[in-house]
Amino acid sequence: MHRLFLFACAICFALPPGPGLTVVRGAEDPGQPIAGVGPVGDTVEIAGEFKFTEGPAANRDGVVIFSDVPASKVYRVEAGEKSSVFRENSNFTNGQMYNAAGEIVCCQKGRVAVVSADGKTERVLAETYDGKPFNSPNDLVVDRAGGVYFTDPSFAPVASSKQGVSGVYYIAPDGKVTRLIDDVVTPNGVNLSPDEKTLYVIPTLRDEMMAYPITAAGKLGPGRVFCKVAQPEGKRGGGGDGCAVDTSGNLYIATGLGVQVFDPEGKALGVIRFPKPPANCKFGGPDFKTLYVTARTSVYAAPMAVAGVRPPEAKKSK
Repeated sequence: MHRLFLFACAICFALPPGPGLTVVRGAEDPGQPIAGVGPVGDTVEIAGEFKFTEGPAANRDGVVIFSDVPASKVYRVEAGEKSSVFRENSNFTNGQMYNAAGEIVCCQKGRVAVVSADGKTERVLAETYDGKPFNSPNDLVVDRAGGVYFTDPSFAPVASSKQGVSGVYYIAPDGKVTRLIDDVVTPNGVNLSPDEKTLYVIPTLRDEMMAYPITAAGKLGPGRVFCKVAQPEGKRGGGGDGCAVDTSGNLYIATGLGVQVFDPEGKALGVIRFPKPPANCKFGGPDFKTLYVTARTSVYAAPMAVAGVRPPEAKKSK
């Protein structure tokens, strides 16, 4: 989430936008659609007038939720409908994702928790490491083994932070927490490649985005610079925020310029621009070909040519 907040912080395009939905034409310079990626139609503002939107996530049916972090609320969006409050008093939920059981795993103020599919109950997964509280869990991704990778940056001086470092952690299915990375300043967004062989870590305060080989669930090899995000004119040192991955392995990074898209080798494919700077993005909708983008006080939806990766699927009993 944007560093101003220390503790976080299925549109059907075959039909006209529903009541209350606004077609937008992008930023002042909308740019050209990215070949084979999109957008392939109008971008729609599906919700607005929030304090700061974050944490878009879709269940396996493509139904999307998102957070208004400072308001400590989570909203739900369905095809052609306005958003509605899904959960009050969310403990400032930021990044979130559905697991194989259909529950919502989420970064909250000081902890990682699991919320039931109906939003009525929750349990804490982790709130300390090595006997000390986390700094500010920010974003997460759930793997097919049921483990959770999450970022825990400190936007205050690291030496005075609760953990003493900015970290990336793994919560194993048995609940064991392991710190995997402690040398990346303000790690923010995090995601997995479709084959779950690579972990992407998106820092906020530098332009180099990192990739780590996954040698086993919760175990990483040495990191490498995956790509560098472009900077707004006259600015430097800005990084990324949340991110998404499509089934072709392309990585979508929310930045000050828009959503910057890179192929699996780290080659820049282009920028998808929005009227407001994006904070996060995820795929959803019935066919998972809609890119939902949380951008400051609004949420946008853009129809894409390629589908996103769905959440893990529950294992079928024999």
